Amino acid sequence: MTSPFSRIGARKRAEGVPADRLPPGQYIPRGWPVLHYGPVPGFSPERWDFRVFGATAGENVQLTWLQVSALPRREVSADFHCVTKFSVLDNAWQGIATATFLELAPPAPEVTHVLVWAEYGYSANMTLADFASAQALFVTHRNGQELTREHGYPLRLVVPHLYAWKGPKWTRGFEYLPEDRRGFWEDRGYHNRADPWREQRYSYQEGD
Repeated sequence: MTSPFSRIGARKRAEGVPADRLPPGQYIPRGWPVLHYGPVPGFSPERWDFRVFGATAGENVQLTWLQVSALPRREVSADFHCVTKFSVLDNAWQGIATATFLELAPPAPEVTHVLVWAEYGYSANMTLADFASAQALFVTHRNGQELTREHGYPLRLVVPHLYAWKGPKWTRGFEYLPEDRRGFWEDRGYHNRADPWREQRYSYQEGD
């Protein structure tokens, strides 16, 4: 996908932004662009569930929307970096810390990675350490407003220190893995780690 903004316009909008706020190759857009693969799914609170499964230390967990809604909330201020080169700064994300789910259903000792699952079988992989980051949230609100359907309502993962495709919209759970397994975009040529500060966009860069 290409940006509707030119490189020159992007540079103008980035003026005055400290160098340590904008990763290489990124620009600041107007608003928060909507990008996703496939249609926007419907949502039925009565039928929706969230699952933690795979190599858990005990039993798998399956939660209803009411149970997820009752979990403790927190707020994180963090930027949002999309691999398509836009960055939205100073977001106030509200949601449920990944640490809360790690406590509800701890991983087995051999777990090193997590595969996050979303609607339509979409998935994104990351290390357990990245998933457990203090800023990682399953988000329900941004800047005090409930997420729109196009932006991932009712629940999307945000892992601010990675490119945004690692945080799927319409998240439905995650799987503990004893070894890495590529997700949807990683299988289609995107970088396995996705650090925006190292501009890790594509899989051909993984040997560098």
